[in-house]
Order: sequence, then C-alpha cells, then structure tokens
Amino acid sequence: MAPTKEKAPTKAKAAAAPKGDKKAKRTTRLKNPLLADGVRRYAKGKLVQRKKLYSLKHLKNVRVEKPKVAITVVKKIGGAKNGGERKVLLKKSKSYLPTKPLIRKRTGKRCFRNHKRNTRKTLKSGKVLILLAGRHKGKRVVLLKTLKSGLLLISGPFALNSCPLRRISQNYVIATKTRLNLKSVKVPKHINDGYFRRAAKKKNTRTERDIFAEKAEKYVPSEQRKADQKTIDEALLKAINAHPEAKIVRRYLKSMFSLRTNQYPHRMQF
Repeated sequence: MAPTKEKAPTKAKAAAAPKGDKKAKRTTRLKNPLLADGVRRYAKGKLVQRKKLYSLKHLKNVRVEKPKVAITVVKKIGGAKNGGERKVLLKKSKSYLPTKPLIRKRTGKRCFRNHKRNTRKTLKSGKVLILLAGRHKGKRVVLLKTLKSGLLLISGPFALNSCPLRRISQNYVIATKTRLNLKSVKVPKHINDGYFRRAAKKKNTRTERDIFAEKAEKYVPSEQRKADQKTIDEALLKAINAHPEAKIVRRYLKSMFSLRTNQYPHRMQF
C-alpha cells in the first residue's frame, strides 16, 4: 500500500466571545439549501437581500407620532329646532361634488362640415377627369376647382358632351394626364355648395290630399343656372382652343370612356 499523507493540523477555532460583549461580530450564516446539482433555493441577489433584513432584525422600530389633523369642523346653524351646531367634513367625498360644471359643452368646430378636406395631388384645376358614377358616368369632363365641402366642381363643357356644372366626389373620378390652362377662366364667387342646394317644398299635413293625384315635380334649371353655364362654357372653349392639340382635345372630351376585353384599369395609363 502507498503511504498515506498525514492530515494538516486544523486551525484552532476562534474563542467564543463573551455574552456581555455587544461589539462581537455575528457569524450566523443563512441557509441556502441545494435543490439540485448547481441549483440553490435562493438566488445570489435574493440571499443578499435576506442578509440585509437579518442584520436589521435586532433593531427596534421607533414610531414617530404625527400631529393629528382635524377632519371635521363645528359650524353654527340657525333655527330653534336645528340643534345650534353641526359637524361638517372639511374634505368632502367625490359623491358630494357637483357634476354640472364638469360637463363640457361641445363647440361647433367639431361639426363634420367644418372638418379639413384633403384632395388627391393629381386633382388640380384644369385636369380632364373621367366620371365613374352618376347620370354622366363614362364622360370626360374638366375640373374647375375644389369646393369647401371637398367636392369637385366640374363641367363638360355642356356644348361638347352635355355635362352641365355639377359637383362630384373624388372617389368617383379618374384623373388623366391631359390638363388645360384655366388662367383666363374665372368661376363666379356665388357658385359654391349653397348654389347647388334645392329648395325643399313644404308639405301641408293639415289638409286632406289624394296621394295618387299629386305628381312628382321634375327638376328644371333656373335662368341664373343657364346664364352661368353659358359664361363658363365660353371661357372653357377658349381655353380648349388655346391648347396646342385643340382638335384632339375636343374629340377626346366628346368620346365616352369604356373598357373592352383584356383591358384592366389598374394597368392602364390615362
């Protein structure tokens, strides 16, 4: 057998400090049992936290007395049968607060008619548009301007394709690359959103009437509307004639837009 190594002499244990000595160091260790190979019950940070709490264990918590604050106030009340005095809370709970001043009145700025309108960049005055909806769908018209409501003011002109002054949403329009110079064309100020409103006829509900006897009234343009159409058409025709390809533009405005087989609008350039 191989000679066994002699064990090194163990260090002498530190002499236990006397019980009366308060400055003696604490040598207690917190238990951190082994749950599995290399896995302890408490993490390193958690163990440090526990040590700090253990070091404060022998200290006594000194409570600081706060000065008492009055919650109620005694108020004098008049009247013979009211007791003369009454305790009232200084800070009332939320249920006692008034609700009326907290209600805010909504201003008229939030109305839909006052919202900001955004139009596409391609929709500029003088552009030739293709209508996709309405009575005049398929026609090519000229864009005059964008109204305050966000609708587009268009015209045929009426002399070329029988499309009068109308309003249309930008959702039902295709903008082409053809554009006219409308610097000489001045749209009157009175042609706005209110210009196209029709006066609603008042119904007399008090008198008896026959439903079948009444006929639906057809819309007839006023003399003012006809005069405005003539003046704008004259200015538009002058702008078309001033175009370098005036004959082609006139034919283009007269023709109708349609799709044939194997023609897809998302692949076409207008």
